[in-house]
Order: sequence, then C-alpha cells, then structure tokens
Amino acid sequence: MTTHASTHRLLLALLSLVLPFLLAAQVPAAEPEAAPPVRAEDPGYRLAAGDKVRITVYGHEDLSGEFEVDGGGRLSLPLVRDLDAAGLTVPELQDAIIAKLQPDYLKFPQVSAEVLSYRPFYIIGEVQSPGSYPYVNGMTVINAVAMAGGYTYRAKKKSARVVRGAGEEQRKLELPPDATVMPGDVIEIRERFF
Repeated sequence: MTTHASTHRLLLALLSLVLPFLLAAQVPAAEPEAAPPVRAEDPGYRLAAGDKVRITVYGHEDLSGEFEVDGGGRLSLPLVRDLDAAGLTVPELQDAIIAKLQPDYLKFPQVSAEVLSYRPFYIIGEVQSPGSYPYVNGMTVINAVAMAGGYTYRAKKKSARVVRGAGEEQRKLELPPDATVMPGDVIEIRERFF
C-alpha cells in the first residue's frame, strides 16, 4: 500500500509541474487590436451621413437649430445653404460655418456645434437580428451583439470582423468582444468551424 501511495504522490507532483506548460501551449495567442480604441466624443471624430448636430449661432436664433448630415455628406443651414460636412471634425465644422457667414451675412459670428446623435452601426452574420442599430457612445462589440439579440449557436464569439471608415480610409479590423465600436462600423460575426 505504501508503494501505491508514494507512486500516486509522485504522479501528482509531476502533473503539477507539467500541467502549467501544457495549458499554456493550448491557449491561443490573443489577437492584437488593429487600431487603438477611439471614442466618438473625441475631438478627432469625423462627421458623416446620419450624424445629427446642433448648431448655435449666438445672438441669432433663426440661424441655430438641429441638423442632420445628409446622404451626400452635406448640412443644409439657413443662409449658408449646403455645407460639405462629411469628414470634418466638430471644430472644423464650426470654422466652416463661420467662414460662410462672416463675409456676407454677419460680422464676427460666434458659432458652437455639437453632435447630438451619431450615425448608426450595422451588425451582420451570426446574430439573432442583423441590421442597423443606433450608436451608443462607448459601446463595445459585445454590446452591439446584445442589441442584435445575441449570438446564434453557430457564432464565433472570440472576435469580430469590423469594417471602419469609407472610401480610401476604409479599414478591415479583427477585434475582440471588448473592443470599442464607432458610429458607422459594420460588424460581422462569423460562423465558427467545428
């Protein structure tokens, strides 16, 4: 009996030494996030179709209001008419409005702009309800999946393919579930293979 007990203790000791190395070899390396996290309220956030902004021209209620960037990337403002807003940051938008108002309509206009609501994001693939959803500031991939009714039973849950930006600035990223989503992102939850 003592030989059996000592053999058992020896096997347990060996297992405790080897097990951490075996487990470490089985854990897949985490995929690096291809882009640093960005929040929509950052000063570098660029406007695009679907963003809704509040413009305030101080002392001129008739020129102030809430406006949406149209499909062509323009804002239709009183006096200014169509202003190309797509691709501008909020400070650049303020400067563009001032430049349009100052020479012909107002002397030294003071303009404030803020984003009221962001363009929607899109989620496709292995979720219960794929589609377009309103963006919520600071949301992550897993929050987006939850808004779409959760994963299907076939979903690959460890990462998502995200298309961010448009035109020449479009990037394809492989992001983990806790990565930040941006307005206008197209999130694809792929099917797992096994």
